[in-house]
Amino acid sequence: MNIIKISAAIVALGLAFCSTDAYSKEYKIVLIHGLQPQQLISDGNVTESGQNYWKGYWNDLSDARIDWPSYERIEGKIATDYLWPKLKSFSESNFCDPGCIFVTHSTGDLVARYIIENQETWLDNAGLAPLNIVATFDIAGAGGGSELADLAVSVAQNTESWTFIIEAALEAWLGGDLSDEMGVLHDLKVNNARQLAPLPDARIPRLRFVGDSSEYLGVTSPFIQGHDDGVVGSHSSCGGNRQGHFGSCSSQVAFNGKITNQNNAVSGFMPYHYPMLMGEDYSHGSLLEPQQEGKVTAASNQKNLLSGESIHFDTYTQTSGWWLWKSNYLYVENSNNDSMSTLIYDAIPN
Repeated sequence: MNIIKISAAIVALGLAFCSTDAYSKEYKIVLIHGLQPQQLISDGNVTESGQNYWKGYWNDLSDARIDWPSYERIEGKIATDYLWPKLKSFSESNFCDPGCIFVTHSTGDLVARYIIENQETWLDNAGLAPLNIVATFDIAGAGGGSELADLAVSVAQNTESWTFIIEAALEAWLGGDLSDEMGVLHDLKVNNARQLAPLPDARIPRLRFVGDSSEYLGVTSPFIQGHDDGVVGSHSSCGGNRQGHFGSCSSQVAFNGKITNQNNAVSGFMPYHYPMLMGEDYSHGSLLEPQQEGKVTAASNQKNLLSGESIHFDTYTQTSGWWLWKSNYLYVENSNNDSMSTLIYDAIPN
C-alpha cells in the first residue's frame, strides 16, 4: 500500500512538473490593457483595474503588466507616472533580457507604440539598458484610433448633435453616460492616434489579431468605418496606414476564411505591422476570453520575431458548398475548439 501511495505521489509530482512546463514560455509576456471607461467616471485603483481587465484568460499566463489610467493622457501622466517607472524597473532587473513580448488590447496598442518610440531614449538618458522587446501581439488594436472616440469627444464638446442613436452607441461602448473627463479618449480620436509616435525607429514586429463581430448588437457599427469589432474598424485593428472603409486584413482571404479576391482589403500597413489571425465571430472583448467563438482564418500564418524566431500557425483548406457554388475556406488548426487567445498563447515558443 505504501509503495502504491509513493508511486502515485511520484506520478502526481511528474504531472505537476509537466503542467508547469506547459505554461513556461521562452519569452516574458507583458500585458498592456486598453481603455477602461469606468475610470472616466470614478478614478479607482489602477493596479486592481489592470488585473481585473485580464482575468478572463491572460492574467495567469503573463509575467508582468503595465497598468495605466484612462483618465490621463498618454504623453502626459500616463508616460511619466506609469510607463516610465515600469520600464525603469524592467531594465534595472534585466527582466526583458530573455526577450519580452507585449500583449496589448485595444488602446494598449497605441500605448505600446509610444513605448516603442521612446523607451530606448528614456533608458539611455538614465544610464540604463533599453528593453529587448521582440514583438507585440496586438489584439483588437486601436493604434489607428476609433471613430467612437471622435464621436464621444464631439458630443462632450457640443460639436455633435445628441440623438437617440448616438446615445445608444456611446452608452453601449462606455457603459453609461458621458463624463466631463475625457482623458485618453482624446488620444484615441482617429487623427490624434495616427499622429502619436507614428514612425518608431525600432523594427519591432507588431502582429495583429482581429475580430469582425460586435458585442453591442451593432449599435456602434454605423459610426465606425469599414468592418469593425464593435469598437475599432479594420483600418485600425489590421494596422492599416490610413483610415478607410476596409473589409479584410488580407487581399486574398475574407474574415470568414473564404479564399477569394478582397477588393476592399486594407491596401497598406503601418511600418512593421503584420495582420495574422482574423475571426468573423469574435468581437472586441471576446478576443481576450477563453471561450471559442467560431473558426479563425489567417491573413498570414508565419512571421519572425525580432529575435529571428518564428511564430507559426498551422492552417488547412476546407471546401464547402455544392457543385458550381463550391468555395474554398482557409482555417487555423484547432480554431474549431480553441479560442483566439488560446491560439495566440500556444504559438508563443516554449
